[in-house]
Amino acid sequence: MVIISIAEGLPDEALVTERLLRNAPDMAAVLRRYYGDEIASRFSALMRDHFVLAAELVKAVKAGNNKAASEAEKKWYANADEIAAFLSSINPNWPKRVLMKMLHEHLRLLKDEAVFRLSGNYKSDIEIYDQIEKQALEMAMPLRLG
Repeated sequence: MVIISIAEGLPDEALVTERLLRNAPDMAAVLRRYYGDEIASRFSALMRDHFVLAAELVKAVKAGNNKAASEAEKKWYANADEIAAFLSSINPNWPKRVLMKMLHEHLRLLKDEAVFRLSGNYKSDIEIYDQIEKQALEMAMPLRLG
């Protein structure tokens, strides 16, 4: 929703961004039950950064600001690596390399979706969204099993 709202300049951008940011503490609540408040808070902060950086990247690409887009993308990937390292550090059943691979694929798919949306290729935007949904469910499985 955030990608669409930013790309199309919709008046609901602030509201859908606020909704997206709610995902971070919601996800952290699951970790809180097993790992406590400190771990959950750190994870929530990392995920919040993930969402904010994604929005910054889409905005920079939309504005044609290649320098800002490149910087946001570097930070976004560094954040993904930090998330992978963090999750791996709290549970050895979540290998860092596997998590990094999954997160990098997720970022690639999200970036592709944003590019398709921004370029008006709505058919490909929808098709890539289906891939994102499938991949997100696949990413969640190792975390549930850990």
